[in-house]
Amino acid sequence: MPDMSASLAVTHMVPLAAEINNDKVTPGVLGFIVFAALALGVWMLMKSMNRHMGKVDFEEAPDPSVATPAAAPGKGAPKNA
Repeated sequence: MPDMSASLAVTHMVPLAAEINNDKVTPGVLGFIVFAALALGVWMLMKSMNRHMGKVDFEEAPDPSVATPAAAPGKGAPKNA
């Protein structure tokens, strides 16, 4: 029985697919040009942002209010002989 309902649905859809409405508005060439321009603009902005982010120095200076403890002799600091 599922085959009959599927074929019936396809039979009803074929005339709908055959109809072409000439009054239908589509994006056309102008829509493609606008979309391509927006995509190009986003690509240029991302490239510029990547270049600017590469120039940023993320290394933080140590806080001067916190005293750095002296390294313990057994923890990799050279021993004075």
